[in-house]
Amino acid sequence: MADLPDVDLSRLGVTEYGSFSVEVIDPVSDYLELMENVFDFELIRSLLSRSDFRFIFDAMHAVAGAYAKPIFVDRLGADLRSIANGVPLEDFGHGHPDPNLTYAKDLVDIMYGKNAPDLGAASDGDGDRNMILGRSFFVTPSDSVAIIAANAQDAIPYFRNGPKGLARSMPTSGALDRVAEKLSLPFFEVPTGWKFFGNLMDAGKLSICGEESFGTGSDHIREKDGIWAVLAWLSIIAYQNKDKKVGEKLISVSDVAKEHWATYGRNFFSRYDYEECKSEGANHMVEYLRELVSKSKSGQNYGSYTLQFADDFTYTDPIDGSVASKQGIRFVFTDGSRIIFRLSGTGSSGATVRIYVEQFEPNDSKHDVDAQTALKPLIDMALSISKLKEFTGREKPTVIT
Repeated sequence: MADLPDVDLSRLGVTEYGSFSVEVIDPVSDYLELMENVFDFELIRSLLSRSDFRFIFDAMHAVAGAYAKPIFVDRLGADLRSIANGVPLEDFGHGHPDPNLTYAKDLVDIMYGKNAPDLGAASDGDGDRNMILGRSFFVTPSDSVAIIAANAQDAIPYFRNGPKGLARSMPTSGALDRVAEKLSLPFFEVPTGWKFFGNLMDAGKLSICGEESFGTGSDHIREKDGIWAVLAWLSIIAYQNKDKKVGEKLISVSDVAKEHWATYGRNFFSRYDYEECKSEGANHMVEYLRELVSKSKSGQNYGSYTLQFADDFTYTDPIDGSVASKQGIRFVFTDGSRIIFRLSGTGSSGATVRIYVEQFEPNDSKHDVDAQTALKPLIDMALSISKLKEFTGREKPTVIT
């Protein structure tokens, strides 16, 4: 083994080394072939080749950059200038390849600036997560998976017979639940962690799923897939505009989202991350919340909200029967609003406290309110209930999404 020569990774094919062989493959071409079997590439090409539609994809100097030009430019006809930070770099260009409103600031500034493109997207370090933006419009991951699911059968050939089922992680908003109910599809609420989706996919019970942490995917592979999500959104926009002539006003990302809210109602949603908290204080806060849950009763009033139930989420896998407990502390109110607390990374570098806040609004006349404004009473209540400042000493979150 010590005398094994270097493998030429630039040359595709099989090379024999004594009793074993090494095959070098082109993952981009394999993935592209798969995507061509999932999506209507000619439909997407018809959108990207329009003179009145502009698209930008920020690869954040990560692995998706290797896929971006062959797929979006070479195959689908997007302008080469639509790929930003497309060269993968070991240090990600000194950036943080996390597609959210904080770390993808350059893309956010472009999409909220003058003469913004029609659709903006980003992917993360290993290409499995994504962020979708319209002109001055952020699509939350919770809304994104719900909108993809609602439009999949019409816009994406892979789902021409309809999805088998839908699923979301427990902290993700209930927007997907409402799509499953309207389309009469099986629905699953699972703990955070893609393996729970994988079991359902393997059993043929799940087609489309997502997490609020910017992960969206389907059963085309057994993992979340950032480029797949971008192609799904391009497919939806292309389908909505397939009969539009140049000069006619195009249906935009925000139009699609607002039409979805008008049909299903809007789930206002936000996540507050408090990174690198002292582990001792964070653990004490969780212990305090679990004690509060144990004493809670249905019908209790929390300000103007009435408690339906409070618990520490437990999931029994319907496929293998395994049980996952202590997956997040939930306060669920009778109007569908929720406050969820989760703790992660309690090692020497500190803990991350995550607070998820959600409020359902069925009245479409109230859908244009800023999410932080709509959620402020619940956010204030979450901070009060948890005594977060008292336990952690933290005044402000590190990241808000």
